[in-house]
Amino acid sequence: MRDAWRRGRTPSPAAAELMSGAIRALANGDGPAFGRFVERLTERPGMPGWTTMVDRCLAERLGQGVTAAWRRGWLPADVVRFVSRRRTARHARLVKDAIAGEMRAYSPATVDDRWRDQLAALKAEVWWTDDDAHPAHWCDRETAARTVYITCALELIHLLEALPRLPAITPPPGTASGSAGPRGDAPAAGWAGVDQRTLGRVRALLAKAESTEFPEEAEALSTRAQQLMARHSIDHALLAAEAGDTGGPDGRRIAVDSPYDAPKAVLLTVVADANRCRAVWHRELGFSTVLGFPADLAAVEMLFTSLLVQATSAMVHAGPRRDTRGRSRTRSFRHAFLNAYAARIGERLREAAGEAADSAAASAGGKDLLPVLAARDRAVDQAVDTMFPNLAKGRAGSVSNHEGWVAGRAAADLASLNGRSEVTGAFRGS
Repeated sequence: MRDAWRRGRTPSPAAAELMSGAIRALANGDGPAFGRFVERLTERPGMPGWTTMVDRCLAERLGQGVTAAWRRGWLPADVVRFVSRRRTARHARLVKDAIAGEMRAYSPATVDDRWRDQLAALKAEVWWTDDDAHPAHWCDRETAARTVYITCALELIHLLEALPRLPAITPPPGTASGSAGPRGDAPAAGWAGVDQRTLGRVRALLAKAESTEFPEEAEALSTRAQQLMARHSIDHALLAAEAGDTGGPDGRRIAVDSPYDAPKAVLLTVVADANRCRAVWHRELGFSTVLGFPADLAAVEMLFTSLLVQATSAMVHAGPRRDTRGRSRTRSFRHAFLNAYAARIGERLREAAGEAADSAAASAGGKDLLPVLAARDRAVDQAVDTMFPNLAKGRAGSVSNHEGWVAGRAAADLASLNGRSEVTGAFRGS
């Protein structure tokens, strides 16, 4: 059970009542009342052991908030990303500690591979030696006063308890075997379903493409990498059909960061569509859920990451813009730039995907690709309909800067159709 490791550590009713009052004050936007609650939680003269009682109460409710997030369909990376977006890096480090502490309650055999991969990538691990001493150690690491710890913990609890429900793309800890996919019959986590030798060749091509000083060579190398992924996807689909593989679509969540998150979400959508996937943007949460078959999801993630790096680099290189009166037009220019870039990249990707399919069909030896690929498209569409029954399709935002639109299409024409997982996150902060 989740709480087994906390036996004998019942939180103080007085501390719990003050903590609940503080969280209500946060929810009501009452800063002064919240500050008074924090002061009372920080120090209570005449009550021996008050610090320990408060710390245990905060730890208990933080753990409950993390567990509630899992039950609402959130993954570790989703939670950390959302906390970073809504609060600070300090809050993100504290929620990593809460996640690491909570994960001790689950047998590794009941934790999906995707969870373990994300925990490792986040470096969410128990670095403290004693749970009661964690707050003091945390304050030492952060060079922060105890008031800061209590404030961060309360703000985290408020954030975790208000998380919306998301469609589950993998079973929460304690409910599935470690190798289970999101719906039991789907492929396992990470790069499952993708030949590792193919990935190695793709990464090698992309490393060369990104290091060369010659645009023509980069284009040739990147195009070859794209062809390898597209052909692998088709070959995998044929083999699965011949073997009677009933595995369904998988899913993953991909960050879509500010600024200019709307055109970035459009870019991810066109990359997903070209690779037989579907992307659903959660505007307020800072990410999109992408559904598709594993090989296609791998291509989407690599392509989107690389193309966004290229777009951001070209956009920044274009420099700021001002109108004839000297007023800044940089924001509208960049918004138009990225929208145009996404539109043109979509056209290029559809052309490349069509060429890859034609080439595969010509060498298929009499095998009919159309029914196989059509069946996969239907499976992905059905997965979207099942997970998002009330999905509303939005329209791309309007563009008011013609110069930015023209520059964005030009940049898209020069972009390499590649992707490289190592550069994930490099565009953040643009």
